[in-house]
Amino acid sequence: MFILSKVFWFIADPGNLLLVALCLGAILLWSRWRRAGRWLISAAAVAGLTAATIPVGNWMMLSLENRFPVVHDLPSRVDGIISLGGVVNPWVTQARGQLAIGGSVERLTEFSALARRYPEAKLIFAGGSGSLFNQKIKEADVLSPFLDILGLDPGRVKLENKSRNTYESALYAHALANPQPGETWILVTTAWHMPRAFGCFRKVGWTVIPYPVDFNFKGDEQFDLLFNLRSGLSRLAGGLHEWLGLISYWAMDRTVSVFPAPGD
Repeated sequence: MFILSKVFWFIADPGNLLLVALCLGAILLWSRWRRAGRWLISAAAVAGLTAATIPVGNWMMLSLENRFPVVHDLPSRVDGIISLGGVVNPWVTQARGQLAIGGSVERLTEFSALARRYPEAKLIFAGGSGSLFNQKIKEADVLSPFLDILGLDPGRVKLENKSRNTYESALYAHALANPQPGETWILVTTAWHMPRAFGCFRKVGWTVIPYPVDFNFKGDEQFDLLFNLRSGLSRLAGGLHEWLGLISYWAMDRTVSVFPAPGD
């Protein structure tokens, strides 16, 4: 299923679909199927214009972000904190010998802040490799030498490095933590990713407090029409990828519902 999911997304990625349609249409224009080529290029142009002007991706991402509100009232005692990976570029980090962090750095900064707030809490960072072709370099492994930069005691953090996707992160982190009944655990991940992550953790039998971070929107935006293909495709790809992930996880019985909510 891991391989199939990667292949399917390569095909379903809106940018890839648009490029394939343009290339195939151009080829057909130089053949006896010129009419089909004109139709295909015209359809690609309409699709590109739609993605560039209508903020479909923004609406999709906003609905995901608003599903789990920011947590302001945390309990006085917390037994453990989990941060999901997807923050560090393991290949660049290993090659350069310097921590290379991507856009979801809040997962680590808030993880560190919570660790200082709860000095007795257990800490788990779950991050293997989501690459289809390179499973040798693991995110958790390259992060380990830099934990002190984040203000974390390396001996305090348990690193989960086998997971390849969100469901496996929940499964393997659960086995590593072995949470006991009545314990309180906090789950840290990006806001738009929290519905799928929370649903996976509940599916493996782990009750966690969702702590969304890395928000992109204020939450009450009224999006206007745009004219930016790069931004439109990026948002559309992000929203579509996450919604397809939610639906496929539900179909494979890896989450508690199609669109998990805090009360699940």
